[in-house]
Amino acid sequence: MSSSQVYLKKARYGKDKVKVMKVYRDGKWQTCVELTVALTLEGDIETSYTEADNSVVVTTDTCKNTVYIMAKRSANVDNIELFAQEITEHVLKQYKHIHVAHVQIIKHKWSRMLIDGELHPHSFVRDGEDVQTTHVTQYRDGNKITIESGLKNLLVLKTTGSAFHSFYRDEYTTLPEVWDRIFSTSVDATWRFESTKPSVLRHQVNFPEVHASVKKITMDTFAKDDSASVQATLYKMQQQILRDNKSVGEVDYSLPNKHYFGVDMSKFKIDNTDKNLDVFQPVADPSGLITATTARKPAAKL
Repeated sequence: MSSSQVYLKKARYGKDKVKVMKVYRDGKWQTCVELTVALTLEGDIETSYTEADNSVVVTTDTCKNTVYIMAKRSANVDNIELFAQEITEHVLKQYKHIHVAHVQIIKHKWSRMLIDGELHPHSFVRDGEDVQTTHVTQYRDGNKITIESGLKNLLVLKTTGSAFHSFYRDEYTTLPEVWDRIFSTSVDATWRFESTKPSVLRHQVNFPEVHASVKKITMDTFAKDDSASVQATLYKMQQQILRDNKSVGEVDYSLPNKHYFGVDMSKFKIDNTDKNLDVFQPVADPSGLITATTARKPAAKL
């Protein structure tokens, strides 16, 4: 195939998996924030691919250094949506030929230790694998900005209060109906903010408050709902998030089933069924996967 028959449709590059920790000190109290950051760029960079022209390349090493220097200067490393916006704004001001800046951040969990009944001023523990995430994209054209944040790897389980029955059956269906079962999933939720104006997203949205609200609603609904299905419980979570957080435009959930099946002990003449069922086998896969996106309806036009 000749070169005249192909073209570079899109290109994007940068630095991934930049690990950074920021320590804030306030007297004897210290706070640590650990992030994994990806900074990637789009713009007038085609010739670096098509003509081996490196003069347009802001190196990936420069991207890494940018993350560290911005972390040094920033008071908002703990507020990952704001920190990401600081990086994207810097990139667009610094490099006139870069037109789109993407920052993706994973905020790792460090919780203050409880020692002798009191919170310790400078010691922390990772008491779960759930993480906060954000993906901020800022465009030079129109100074548009989009923000998608998330809660990932939140592992939850309840031993009752969940059923699954009256589902569609045909000749391929072997699943028995159950009126009480273990319900467990690893929550992966993402939400998008409605405004595309940087000034609104920076000054009018309390991003940590939204994160905390989503996590609380997820756990409260999971625990309290007399679940008819994963689908029904998931939708209740999304409805509540949109009711309580006016800045959020839509919410995605991905909830894989973490199955726990009763162990068959009939060969040993032991009843481990129905009311006597209390020994289960965790089964990693295959697993059900339930997903949905719920959004606000567009405002009615008068």
